[in-house]
Amino acid sequence: MKTIIITGGAGFIGSHVVRRFVTQYPQYQIINLDKLTYAGNLANLRDIEQQPNYRFVKGDIVDAAFIDQLFKTEKPDAVIHLAAESHVDRSITNPLEFVMTNVIGTVNLLNAAKESWKGRYNETRFYHVSTDEVYGTLGEEGMFTEETAYDPHSPYSASKASSDHFVRAYQDTYGMNAVISNCSNNYGSFHFPEKLIPLSIHNIKQNKAIPIYGKGENIRDWLWVEDHARAIDVIFHKAESGKTYNIGGHNEWTNIDLIRQLCKVMDSKLGRPEGESAKLITYVTDRAGHDLRYAIDATKLKNELGWVPSITFEQGLEKTVDWYLANEKWLEDVTSGHYKQYYKEQYSER
Repeated sequence: MKTIIITGGAGFIGSHVVRRFVTQYPQYQIINLDKLTYAGNLANLRDIEQQPNYRFVKGDIVDAAFIDQLFKTEKPDAVIHLAAESHVDRSITNPLEFVMTNVIGTVNLLNAAKESWKGRYNETRFYHVSTDEVYGTLGEEGMFTEETAYDPHSPYSASKASSDHFVRAYQDTYGMNAVISNCSNNYGSFHFPEKLIPLSIHNIKQNKAIPIYGKGENIRDWLWVEDHARAIDVIFHKAESGKTYNIGGHNEWTNIDLIRQLCKVMDSKLGRPEGESAKLITYVTDRAGHDLRYAIDATKLKNELGWVPSITFEQGLEKTVDWYLANEKWLEDVTSGHYKQYYKEQYSER
């Protein structure tokens, strides 16, 4: 049985990847390695936590000794590395925390894999999941391709760019089987409500202000998280070593247009008069170093591996709103902090 360590598997994107691999590949043993920072929530995976091919391990990728021992004990055949500090605002406040987790943590995993997989690199795989923010910002035209030069503007994107370079260096220097993907903004279920869409859904329900940076003119390409998990599946199984793929949803929206669309959906779902939720929109001081526009060209992924998004942004947004409205307890537990008790209640006595 192939053993795969998925780092950051209790987080937003990670939980979707873990669920997909556990349910789609019963022949794999999936180890979910997560530190359980504020963004890690094991309740995201309560539906699969009893599956025989799933196991959770609590640990910090910054702890090199722990990572080395984990590889010796578990003898993994592959790593899908999603664990990262990912919130740009937090990186501006505390850059060193992002350096430690995103750079040092990645190198610790690479070192452990290098030693564990000596002599069988062709039978193993290190998959690093990254972001389109490493490319910097775009003007009104053009899209990021896999050949776009790196130009990170925030401490977060700089830390992810550095980790990308280390993965490529280990592939080039040691011959490790490594692949990288850079994705656009994700949205969907289980998204921690500090990010734009879940925060806005929560605030609309509570009749609180919806904060919009600057004039809301910043443009992002939005990717439904389940489409992202499916892309990771395809890349993991089919990509050649050394390859990089951009993953995008082909959904460019300005922040203000996105929020106006979300307000319309919420008004309809909550039975409010159209335009009621839009009254909550509040413009706030723009974020420092706020990139104007991101747009992903995912043509390479389509042409080489056959992946394309399965739904439009409008369809995905409606699915997302439906999920949050149907899972009020999850959102309440996260916003109150009660979700932190789930690990103690479900795992500490095991």
